[in-house]
Formats: sequence, C-alpha cells, structure tokens
Amino acid sequence: MNETPKGNRTHIALVGRTNVGKSSLLNLISGQDVAITSNVPGTTTDVVEKTMELLPLGPVVFLDTAGLDDKTDLAELRRKKTSQALKRADAVILVAEAGVWTEYEERIVQETEMAMIPLVIAVNKIDLGSPDPNYLAIIGEKTPRLLSVAATNDKGREACLRELKRHLAASMSGEAADSPSLLGDLLPPGGLAVLVTPIDLQAPKGRLILPQVQTIRAALDIDAAALIIKERELSHLLGQLKESPRLVVCDSQAVLKVTAGVPREIPCTTFSILFARQKGDLNVAAAGAAAINSLRPGDQVLIAEACSHHPLADDIGRVKIPRWLRQYVGGEIQTEITAGKDYPRDLRPYRLIVHCGACMFTRREMLRRLKEAREQQVPITNYGLAISVTQGVIERTLQPFPAALAAYERELAAPASNINGMRAQ
Repeated sequence: MNETPKGNRTHIALVGRTNVGKSSLLNLISGQDVAITSNVPGTTTDVVEKTMELLPLGPVVFLDTAGLDDKTDLAELRRKKTSQALKRADAVILVAEAGVWTEYEERIVQETEMAMIPLVIAVNKIDLGSPDPNYLAIIGEKTPRLLSVAATNDKGREACLRELKRHLAASMSGEAADSPSLLGDLLPPGGLAVLVTPIDLQAPKGRLILPQVQTIRAALDIDAAALIIKERELSHLLGQLKESPRLVVCDSQAVLKVTAGVPREIPCTTFSILFARQKGDLNVAAAGAAAINSLRPGDQVLIAEACSHHPLADDIGRVKIPRWLRQYVGGEIQTEITAGKDYPRDLRPYRLIVHCGACMFTRREMLRRLKEAREQQVPITNYGLAISVTQGVIERTLQPFPAALAAYERELAAPASNINGMRAQ
C-alpha cells in the first residue's frame, strides 16, 4: 500500500453554480489540469476526485462537483451526486463570483451549518473585477473564512494555497475530524499485539486487507510491536512467548476459535470492532448489537458495505452474516445489501442495520449514517459486533472497551418494548 487510503484522507468538496470556476480552482490548487474546464454549462458531469498532499494538513481528497444550478437533462442525477459528495465532506469550499449571491449559494451555507461542516467561501474571477466591499461584508456574515482568487492566474497559486490552508487548518477539528487511535490506548510503547489474520479467498493476492495493514501501522506509530500469524498457529505461539501479549486482534470470521484459544486475562477483540470505534461510535454500535436479541423471523435487516466488490461464494456480508443471523434467530430473515455510496434514505423498514467496519469511509460519513439511524429510530451495529453476538462471544470482544460493553448490557437489559432505547416492538 503506497498511498494513504481515501478513508483516511480529509475530503474537501468544491461546490458552486455552473461556470463559477470550480474546476479551474481545483486545477490551480493541484497545479495540474485535473478537471476539464469550459465555458459550456454542465461540463463537470460527475464528481471529479483528486487526491494529493496538502501540507501541513496532510493527505486530502478534493471533490469537484457539478453546478448547483445545472439545467441540463441530467441535472437531477448530477445534483444527487453533489449531495452525496457533501455528505462525505470534511470541509466545503463554496466558489462564488464577485457581486453574485443567489439562492443556490444560500442553500449551501444553510446545509453546511446544519451538518456542522466547515465552510470556506472562495470569491473567484477577481481578475475580471474586484469584489465590492459591501458584497464581502454580506458574505463575511456567512463565514469568517473568505478567499479571493483568480483561478485562471497561475501566478496567484502560492498566495491562494497559503490562505486556503490557513482557513482549513483553523476549521478542521471536532468529533468528525478527531478519529480515535486504533491501538493508542490499548497498547503501551513496547507492548505486543498479536494479529490473527486468516489467509482465505477474500484476502487479496500477495497482500493483506486494509484493516490489517492499518492496524500494523497503528502499532508502529505508538512504538509497539505487532506479531502477525494465522489462526492455526495461535495456541503454539502463545505457549512460546515469555510474556503474554497485551492484546489479541483477530478477523471476525475466526472470532469463535480465537477467543476459545486465548486465556481470559488477555484482552481480545476484532479488526472490525477496532474500526467501529475509529470510524464511528463504538458505544452506539455496541448498543445496536443488542437488537439482534430481539430479531424475529420475517424481520428486515440491512447489510451495508462501504466498498463495492465482486462477492465470493462465502462472502462475509452477503452470505455468512445473514446465515448466522438466521441461525441465531431460529428462522428466515429478510436481508437487503447495499454497497458503496448507495444507501437508503428511508431506514424505517429495517429492524436492524449491520454495517461493515467502514475502513474506506471518512469518520464524518460514518457518523452521519449513525445519526440518520438514530433519527429514524433504527438500531445500527457493525459486522464484528454482530458476529460476536451470534457466536456468543460479545462480552469477550468488548472486554477491552468497558464503556461499550456497558452500553450493550444496558440495552440488553432494557424492556422488550424499548430495545436499544430506540424502537418499539
């Protein structure tokens, strides 16, 4: 893995009306002709993504979107793509023209305020006319982060980047930006984590899957050690170590075998649960897992994957989890699969949402899905937590996370008419 995954990059959306210069601004920022520019409205037909290093902010993804006032035949589809981009943005750059402020710009201001997304307003085309002080005063009331730029003038690139990075650095904070460390509070410097990584059909040829790679890197970042083995070598390895590991992390599909072979005094969890904490809110996901105990035959369950992939014969989300849920419930349940950015707006038909670890999502995007589930009173949990419940080891895999275990037990003990404190039977 040579590049920072998109899910770990800051996502910055460029939005605005057609022909205000969004694509030109992206080209100026990147120093490359990334996006096609034209005076013809509707040139940007889909979200253009550009990954780059924006030091000192670090790795970012710029999302160049279609015009808000697009009036072409494909306008509605393009607006939908723009709306999806806004939902995964950690910051928004609203590109406007000097002296022009319409309902479209006002709507973006309102949407970013409601979603608490940092907003930078870039007044473009100042080479064609300086913005009026009254105009700047009006939009200055919308956000203190203003940027004046001539996006087609390469000579102004360094000044533009300086101001842009200053605004973004000052605004990038808060719950969505501050992801918990995968291992930082679970391992001391010099501590050892044993990572049990099955090599099966779902493992990419010649590589490890992304959660495993990122967990190894997380151990190195805190000056700890990671020992990587397959599940059949676990018992022998534990017997050879002079000191017990501080933590054992395993693939969710091997959780029953691994927890049976690890002494109780050694904390044990899964990669998926680690990512449920880093990308979202583990306490919410743990509470949602308690809803599995109230499922009944015939209930509808949504299985949500963050990335699209060709399913294999024994796919974890499409085959194994539905099978384990049926066995646990003791009857047939109705499962629906969504992948990538496809996700239902109306979640109310589902009795439970089981989401993957979201290693390909930003934290903001996963938190938004948790929020939507809460607002629609639908329990939501995570692959690793759901598997742990169906395998009877949830108390074991939540052992390293006392608050999450308490949230699960609290919801499990709630009256049946109010399971998860959210949804009536």
